[in-house]
Amino acid sequence: MIIEYQRPKTITEALTLLSREQPRTYPLGGGTVLNRSGDEPFAVIDLQDLKLNSLTRQGNTIQIGATTTLQSLHDYKGLPEAFYTVIRREATYNLRTMATIAGTLVTANGKSSFTTMMLALDTSLEFLEADKAPIQMRLGDWLPLRSEKTPGRLISKISFPVNVKIAYESVARSPADQPIVCAALAQWPSGRTRLALGGWGGAPCLAMDGPEADGIEEAAKNAYSQAADEWASSEYRLDMAGVLAVRCIKQIIME
Repeated sequence: MIIEYQRPKTITEALTLLSREQPRTYPLGGGTVLNRSGDEPFAVIDLQDLKLNSLTRQGNTIQIGATTTLQSLHDYKGLPEAFYTVIRREATYNLRTMATIAGTLVTANGKSSFTTMMLALDTSLEFLEADKAPIQMRLGDWLPLRSEKTPGRLISKISFPVNVKIAYESVARSPADQPIVCAALAQWPSGRTRLALGGWGGAPCLAMDGPEADGIEEAAKNAYSQAADEWASSEYRLDMAGVLAVRCIKQIIME
């Protein structure tokens, strides 16, 4: 339950509010999750005036402000089609116009197609804290730490490379449903290959990060060997993870 609303004009003011012990204070981007929260009393700070919605390309890197919406990223031209696919799979158009990039990553579970792709791309996050230099952290290192409360810290920027080939494959009960299994693959010009899997658990997982694609099917199967829940058995997910990984690498080879 939201008991206080603030709209800071500066980053410093925002970090000060986030550092408070009481009331617990959360950043508010699109509000698609916080507006659905339960009975816990908390405060929110609206980030709209902090100009964190930039979207630029610097060399081979896309840099996105934390409050950039999913739809704004979808409207950005020049990215591989697989990238636009995962954004459309993440949310409906109406939600995409409100949901922010940072908010999507913060609240994502294992079924997030967008977060699966961002993990494959070895995405980097920039965090701001009061009276400290910006902190850089890889998405894969940060995902397991999301539940840890870090008062006073704010995601300011998300960066990922564009000089890579990417592919995405998924299986679901219907085209509009969340994935039972999904696979996102990124391959650098050097041959470096990263495979991320989604569809299960609290967050997508990294199945492979190697100098080449050899062994990718086995890596996918190993990563999902215990991935059972009410949606599917571990045997099904294990088999499909291998199938989707192979489809992804075939896509990239054919480009």
